[in-house]
Amino acid sequence: MDIQLEKQEIIERLLQTNDESIIASIKSLLTKDKKDFWEELTPEQQNDIKLSLQEFAEGKVSDFEEFITPYLSK
Repeated sequence: MDIQLEKQEIIERLLQTNDESIIASIKSLLTKDKKDFWEELTPEQQNDIKLSLQEFAEGKVSDFEEFITPYLSK
């Protein structure tokens, strides 16, 4: 895919439209603040991730095979 060609095609289609909702949608996409996903997580989700990272740092990890074997034998 040629990115410059793709952008040119989008520009041409935008210039041809009179649909205000399309223009508003594109404007919204281009001006949308880039949010940090972390801020969109609940405090509980953030704490779970922090706990998991701490456990990993402390070496409290298990091999996938060790983890999955009991579930496969049921």
